[in-house]
Amino acid sequence: MAQGFCVVGLDLREAPESEHVAHVVGDVRDRAALDGAVGLAVERWGRLDAAVAAAAVIAGGHPLWEAPDDELADLLDVDVRGVWNTAAAAVPAMLAGPDPSGCRFVAVASAAGTYGLFHLAAYTTAKHAVVGLVKGLAADLVATGVTAVAVSPGSTRTDLLDATADLYGVPDPTVFTSNQLLRRLLEPEEVAATIAFCCSVEGGVLNGSVVHADGGFRP
Repeated sequence: MAQGFCVVGLDLREAPESEHVAHVVGDVRDRAALDGAVGLAVERWGRLDAAVAAAAVIAGGHPLWEAPDDELADLLDVDVRGVWNTAAAAVPAMLAGPDPSGCRFVAVASAAGTYGLFHLAAYTTAKHAVVGLVKGLAADLVATGVTAVAVSPGSTRTDLLDATADLYGVPDPTVFTSNQLLRRLLEPEEVAATIAFCCSVEGGVLNGSVVHADGGFRP
C-alpha cells in the first residue's frame, strides 16, 4: 500500500515535499480547495485513510458584550467551517476507498471545547461547536467503519498560545502552566503523537470521543 501525506495549510517547512508528502496551499474556508487536496491524495496514493482538521485562529481578550460584531463570525468561519469543509471533502473519499474500516477523521478542538475560558467567549463557542460537529459526524458514520474523534489539547507551545498570551497581555505564555496539572506547557510533538494514535487502526475505539490531551487542564 502506498503511504503519503497531503498537507494543507500547515507550515510547509515542517514537511518537505517528497514522494510521500504533497503540499496544497489553500484556505479551509474554501470547500473547493479541500476537494482539490483530497483529489490529489487519492490520485497520488490511490486512497485516503485519515484526515486531520487542525486549522484555527483565536480572538478575544475582552468580555462577550465588548467583542467586535465580526469576532464570532470570523472564528466560526475558520475554526468550525474549516472542520466542516474538511470532513465534507474527506469522508466521501474514505467511504469510497478500499478499506473504510481503517479510515479516521480527527478534528483538533481545545480545552476550550469543554470549559469556558475567561475573555474568550467566541473561541470557547467555536471549539464547543467543533466537539459537537465531531459527535454528529460520528453518529452519521455509524456502521461504516469510518470514525471521527476530537482531540482537545491544553496549553501547547505554539504560535496560537503566543497569540493567546498577547490577548491576555502577559509577556510569557508559560504563565498558563498553572492551569495544567503537569505544571508545564505541552510540546507540539506530544499532541501530534496523540493525533497519530487517533488516526491509527487501533484508534477506532475512540469513535465519537473527545480525547483530552491537555496535561490535566483546569481553568
